Amino acid sequence: MTVELLPGSRSGIAEAPPSKSYAHRLLIAAALSDCGCVVGNTGTSDDIEATSECLSGLGAEIIRLPGGAAEVKPVSGNKAFPGNKQITVNARESGSTLRFLLPVAGALGANVTFKMEGRLPERPMDDYIDSLKKGGMEIVKEGAELRCSGRLVPGTYEIPGNVSSQYISGLLFALPLLEGDSRILIKGKTESKAYAGMTAEVLGLFKANIEKTDGGYVIGGGRGLKSPENRMLVTEGDYSGAAFLLAAGAFSKKGVAVSGLNPDSGQGDRKIADILERFGAKVEKSGSLIKVSQSEMKGTVIDAQEIPDLVPVLATAACGAVGETRIINAARLRFKETDRLKTTAELINTLGGKAEETPDGLIIQGREVTGGLAGGSCESFSDHRIAMAAALASCIAKTKISINGAECVRKSFPGFFEVFGKLEIEN
Repeated sequence: MTVELLPGSRSGIAEAPPSKSYAHRLLIAAALSDCGCVVGNTGTSDDIEATSECLSGLGAEIIRLPGGAAEVKPVSGNKAFPGNKQITVNARESGSTLRFLLPVAGALGANVTFKMEGRLPERPMDDYIDSLKKGGMEIVKEGAELRCSGRLVPGTYEIPGNVSSQYISGLLFALPLLEGDSRILIKGKTESKAYAGMTAEVLGLFKANIEKTDGGYVIGGGRGLKSPENRMLVTEGDYSGAAFLLAAGAFSKKGVAVSGLNPDSGQGDRKIADILERFGAKVEKSGSLIKVSQSEMKGTVIDAQEIPDLVPVLATAACGAVGETRIINAARLRFKETDRLKTTAELINTLGGKAEETPDGLIIQGREVTGGLAGGSCESFSDHRIAMAAALASCIAKTKISINGAECVRKSFPGFFEVFGKLEIEN
């Protein structure tokens, strides 16, 4: 699908999409609990559908309800799958789905084959798999499949912190299901640590016994997960998806406001408002609403270690600033749906900007060097965040932008182009 967008700044108000980070976690915790619950506002992104289908394969039942909610009937404490029964599930391209549920399969003692699509089979997993093997699982990778069997046992699990916090989250889901206590030891500095904290927060709603320590976590076993008394939980709005709308406001006199954002959220990407303000944009916050409007945008230095998903949107916004912007500590982006340092730079350069890759980041030249973005035809590279960054580029382009492969936004924000299209073009 090709989407064409006219040039010009945008203004208006929009609602944030559901946070897939929270939706993943709420669905998994509910499926592993004693009684399950209803999870509201889960959304219908490809990644959330992958998690729902995998949970169904593991024995849960996910019933879609009107209004975007899902009733989750749990695996029913099934900790002993029939010995030779082989289950096959498809994680699609969702790294969260695979990394969260791989140790869960081990905790349940299930023989599971995880199918993988896109670049997911290429993304780093070796340290994680080694740790799970030491914990009692057998895992074999064959092409685009991971075949796992065996059962996790309580113990100490060492995890590198500099690869993915999803490793930590996966163990946090699995270890409370075991009979004995366990410990997660994190080696080195944790990347995107806010998201491991989010997992612990969600599991706290399900009465998991998890204690944060200086070096990791201590997890109490023997009690499993208990459904909360309030059996209705609601997924909060997504800062990652809202970032593309908020950044559009930075080039608008009237501004763009996004509602449904929890000001106390554990999402690391809620830093988008602070970074846009550091660029020079005007940022106003009122309860669950954030409004961003135009002011003098100037280049800055952005440390992306805790906010890797914001790099495409921030790099594109930097094209409309004055001066150089440097993005550092973003090497992990080379192992996302695409090599996002490469594809973000290629997007910007294709549209008439100037971006240069570094080993761990990007250098973007502002509008006084390039004269701003020209516009034209660009590729999404089948990466949802690149497609949405291209839409943002239309706010600072001279001619229309055509985005090839725009359907990839289904991965995280299926309604993005509809929402973006409802914003008013100012000039």
